[in-house]
Amino acid sequence: MPSTDLPGPGSLLRRTLGERRIALVAWRLLVLQTAHPVVAAGMRDHSTYRAHPWRRVQHTMDSGKRLFFSDADSLRREVARLERTHRRIRGADGRGGTYTAEDPEVRAWVLVTLYESMTAMRELSGDPLSPGQLDELYREFLAVCGEFGLSGDVLPPTAADVPAYVDRMVRERLEYGDEVRYLLFGILREAPCPSRLRRLRGLWPLLRPVIARTLAALTVADLPPAFRERFGLPRPRAAALLSRVLHHGARHLLTRLPDRLRHRVPPTGAVPRPRAPRPPRHDPRPPRLDAFFRQVMDQTGDGYVDAADLRAMAHNACWQLELTTEREDEVYAAFDAWWRHIGATMDTDGDGRVGRAEFVAATLAGCDRDPRYLEDGLHIAVRALFRAGDTDGSGEIGPDEYRALFGGSRVHPAELNDGFRQLDADGDGRLTEEEFVRGFTEFFTARASTVAGGRLLGRP
Repeated sequence: MPSTDLPGPGSLLRRTLGERRIALVAWRLLVLQTAHPVVAAGMRDHSTYRAHPWRRVQHTMDSGKRLFFSDADSLRREVARLERTHRRIRGADGRGGTYTAEDPEVRAWVLVTLYESMTAMRELSGDPLSPGQLDELYREFLAVCGEFGLSGDVLPPTAADVPAYVDRMVRERLEYGDEVRYLLFGILREAPCPSRLRRLRGLWPLLRPVIARTLAALTVADLPPAFRERFGLPRPRAAALLSRVLHHGARHLLTRLPDRLRHRVPPTGAVPRPRAPRPPRHDPRPPRLDAFFRQVMDQTGDGYVDAADLRAMAHNACWQLELTTEREDEVYAAFDAWWRHIGATMDTDGDGRVGRAEFVAATLAGCDRDPRYLEDGLHIAVRALFRAGDTDGSGEIGPDEYRALFGGSRVHPAELNDGFRQLDADGDGRLTEEEFVRGFTEFFTARASTVAGGRLLGRP
């Protein structure tokens, strides 16, 4: 049952989860969650985390802010958003059965591991929560979990029951499969440089293996003893020392700082001021299409686009919004139609996928040959996006709706505002559907290096 006693500003939950040192157990949390076979199957079949790991992390962080640092209405909207997303995550488990992300046991495990990670952060730093604090933290945590509508029998009833629950799940339910091994030992050796470290991009090839080895050693050292025991993961003395130095050092340093520096998310829930945007660049038509293919369409990062990539694009668009099931289905259907057009006009060898060079050449040729070329594919998807973004049903998109459609913590509001103004041809502060479609059309077709559509998302 939903709770009316949700944790508010200054609560123990917000103070604990908002600490910057929670990052030290973040990878440990992902490993524990992914060790559940249903979570692993969903990541394998439905996620693009291998190609876009930092976007996956950002989505998780954004969702966590809305769940634990917002008011009751924002929390419930986020729960509804997650439920819409999870209803699509289902499939065959490879053992003759099926799986679904709507399984209450799976949802309970994903939630409880977050609570367990907060307590682990304190234990590993040498400052464990007292029994009374554990009860308080878990009570606040259950208040949020109540919004997911889980029955009482799938969650541990008290904080004292959580360790036994985790131990039982580790010994009876979790698996040490390919997705877990990839998270521990593979993904960071291949991951692109995160945008926050873009000034170190030139050094990233040298930094990446060091970071990968360090994080793997720290994560394995910090995993529950039952997990390491069951799956034969040793805890070398060097890794144990690394864990102690990082956790104890972070506690001694950060707990002496003021709240604005100590906390990644302030306990009040206030959003930190975003960083200033980078100066825009303007590219001619072929590089624009090349960049659009790599950065937007190729969701798996394998150099090709197929039906799954377009569906992942639909998912990312819907993730930003609060849509009805019918409206969300319309967005997915429109992106499916766009893929059918791409496949029919670009997939010359019939292998069910289209490469980057093939996409750029075919798009340019199609637009040069027929001014209506985009209408049978791209425009269908764009018009569905417009209708999804028009949340008040006015037939127009205002600045707030535009920011909701294309925004997120990775995009500075000033960038989005600039993109909106560029598309607002008549300057009335509203975008009609035709202005919206024209922006995408210009991005794909305009030969000039500076066009309104080139700043569609506030970025060149």
